[in-house]
Amino acid sequence: MKILLNNKDLNEALNNVPNLGFVPTMGSLHKGHLSLIKKSNSQCKKTIVSIFVNPTQFDKKNDYKKYPRNTKRDLSILRKNKVDFLYIPKNSQIYKFKRTKKIEIKEKNKILCAKFRPGHFEGVLDVMDRLVSIIKPSKIYMGEKDLQQLILVKNYLQKKYKSKVVSCRTIRSRKKLALSSRNSLLKKKDIIIASNIIKNLIYLKRDLRSITNIKKFLNIKKIELCNLFNIKIEYLELRNMYNLKISNNLKDSKLFIAYHINKIRLIDNL
Repeated sequence: MKILLNNKDLNEALNNVPNLGFVPTMGSLHKGHLSLIKKSNSQCKKTIVSIFVNPTQFDKKNDYKKYPRNTKRDLSILRKNKVDFLYIPKNSQIYKFKRTKKIEIKEKNKILCAKFRPGHFEGVLDVMDRLVSIIKPSKIYMGEKDLQQLILVKNYLQKKYKSKVVSCRTIRSRKKLALSSRNSLLKKKDIIIASNIIKNLIYLKRDLRSITNIKKFLNIKKIELCNLFNIKIEYLELRNMYNLKISNNLKDSKLFIAYHINKIRLIDNL
């Protein structure tokens, strides 16, 4: 595995590399990331992984500072999983220029996480645009755990580049909790609570088949879950899995949730 610390080294290493798969990460790798790498390895001739904790997508500075980092462990994991290139840039390598026009999310897209984390997805689109312009991959592999992010990035990048965004299924623990780097910030008791929340949502979604007014039903369940698990829920909504519009039936729909356990924010969709 070649470790690339700057754009000059990256350009030299990737010169004339065909069918390149790209897995963008912020590090603190887990089995979810490894599933993206595995898919890239199976579909592409070479795979590059980036580790870059992007400051512009954090709406709170303290959240950026606390984001889990473990580069030594990440390097060991990547070497074992047949990654060809690892790109670990500094901020100066990514943000070499200022945009003449800021990236803005349309009002219709200011839903779910975009509603509760102003500026977050603008930061995500900005850094993904910069990374793709530098790396020029054939395919980009992203997980479905943050489906809103996946849809926004896919729509933005595929209009601008030839790179194809490949969606990959959410990887879960045995207790059904979606794997996330933020899970490492949770205490054992919090992980149990988070797992029980997801199990509740699995049963809740089944109940939606017989509900006429789903929005009203979910508002009631939101309050019940907050009281039951002593958590703060930002949203609990059923939306179309392709265009994210509010849905009143289960066909092509997913149940989206964002909640806080002891100040740690988790998201999921089922």
